Amino acid sequence: MKVAALAPIFRNAVALLLLAIALLQPQPALAAGWNLDQLMQSLALAKSGRATFVEKKTLAMLDRPLESSGELQYIAPDILEKRTIKPKPETMRVEGDVMTIERGRQKFTLSLQSYPELAAFIDSIRGTLAGDRKALERAYTLKLEGGAQRWLLSLSPTDAKMATQIHVIQIAGSADNVRSINVIQTDGDRSLMTIDRIAAQ
Repeated sequence: MKVAALAPIFRNAVALLLLAIALLQPQPALAAGWNLDQLMQSLALAKSGRATFVEKKTLAMLDRPLESSGELQYIAPDILEKRTIKPKPETMRVEGDVMTIERGRQKFTLSLQSYPELAAFIDSIRGTLAGDRKALERAYTLKLEGGAQRWLLSLSPTDAKMATQIHVIQIAGSADNVRSINVIQTDGDRSLMTIDRIAAQ
């Protein structure tokens, strides 16, 4: 499968990464001298979680943004599930080496081993969930700006194939809350996502 054909899957996988970061927000209060290493250490503390999301995609070919909403669930060590509820139901699930996408009566299954560039991207998601900075830096250049009360984390892809799709991912937050996530694609299209973590019961 060519990189262009993988574009929709990459976009879904990006959403999984971003929502996973939001799910696994740092649990303790951020300490003085807060930095990227502390953020990664905090991410490593969480073992599972759920969040709701609202995403607005701005596409050059459309007059108005497309809006979707749904829920994401993470179960350690390697299960990620994104359920889009509106406007149309869709489920994307990654478990181990298998990615499954369901749309209505259609169901697609991919082995990540057959798509090395996609496998590398999913591994970066798992690296984030594990708070593994080195794994994340194998796929992105990381840049953290601001302080603990108002920060911006930018992820720029270093993989050539991934970089043909994604220009930069910007994650904005305050203290231990992710407030917004902006994905800017190389073609100028972008998506802005707002996050609301579901408290554990």
